[in-house]
Amino acid sequence: MAEHTVLEALRERAHEALFARVAGPSARAVRARIHETPGPRWFGPGRPIRVVHGDASMFVGGLAALLLQSLHPLAMAAVAAHSGYRGDPWGRLQRTSTFLATTTFATADDAERAVTRVREVHEGVRGTAPDGRPYHAADPELLRWVHVAEVSCFLGAHERYGAHPLDPAGADGYVADAARVAEALGATGVPHDRAALDRCLDAYRPALRRTPEALDVARYLLREPPLPAPARLPYAGLVLGAIETLPPWARARLGLRPLSAPGAVVSRAAGRGVTHAIRWALGG
Repeated sequence: MAEHTVLEALRERAHEALFARVAGPSARAVRARIHETPGPRWFGPGRPIRVVHGDASMFVGGLAALLLQSLHPLAMAAVAAHSGYRGDPWGRLQRTSTFLATTTFATADDAERAVTRVREVHEGVRGTAPDGRPYHAADPELLRWVHVAEVSCFLGAHERYGAHPLDPAGADGYVADAARVAEALGATGVPHDRAALDRCLDAYRPALRRTPEALDVARYLLREPPLPAPARLPYAGLVLGAIETLPPWARARLGLRPLSAPGAVVSRAAGRGVTHAIRWALGG
């Protein structure tokens, strides 16, 4: 009994620390608003987007998505100049996770307000990339890239590490659900099934390349994360899982070593282990 009590206390402390880190200092109030406010939702119970976005595999998928998104020079220029990912990395994580939770689980009114706020922010994010090309965060094609990179990585991580991986019909449903959010943000031509998602990601490959900014992001995320020493070991498991989730061509463009067969096994085992640990801590 005493051992069980100690284990539960440990789990509760881990839950509070992890939840506050991801959702911010007002985590409890935000969770209550999102999940307890009555009203219609964009996505009802059982929808694939709820399955994916409510799973601990999102920690792996989110890290993989950041790495993949960095390969687009215009997207990376906007992030480097406007996101504050180095000055306020946890604030950026909290804003992103709150937006995903709101559009997935909150009332339709709350989801629409969240989308409006992001669209207003995107309107002001514009500038010139190091290669001389102008960028604008509200550009529908750039929005499509960010969306496709996220959805591909979220789904790929869920297939590897999700508690209940989707079947092919569920994967198509997830892509279709996510498309609704992307289109509300202003993206056009977004895929609505898994096959279209893969084609769209492949079509971006000629535009993607390794830039100094992309390498800086990779170095920051993989080698210099702003974490206390005790969190470094579990974070290393997330890193290995995220690297294994990336397409081989994306790993190569980021300057990462090719994964050998044993290396892939170790990386997937590490990703699975840390995802299980997060799921235990969050009580899922």
